[in-house]
Amino acid sequence: MISLAQLLTLSGILFSLAVAGIFLNRKNVILLLMCVELILLAANFNFIAFSRYLGDLHGQVFVFFILTVAAAESAIGLAILVVLFRERRSINVEDLNTLKG
Repeated sequence: MISLAQLLTLSGILFSLAVAGIFLNRKNVILLLMCVELILLAANFNFIAFSRYLGDLHGQVFVFFILTVAAAESAIGLAILVVLFRERRSINVEDLNTLKG
């Protein structure tokens, strides 16, 4: 059986990888979006772990709302990236500073 400490360790590792990915790779927008999704996944692991540990279902219900928001964020973010790639022929973050009007 998986203990609470093991689930929290996994969540911490996922969160650390996501933060490291954001700080190490600031050039590719797709990787930045993937790192944000990893941060949300780490938060979901915490909700599930504590929900299971406390025997309460509220954390698991909250995870469904987070997954819904994450899916909408991914769909909108990728749609914006497609439009930007068609306009600029690049998804490099440094090339997007020309959007400043």
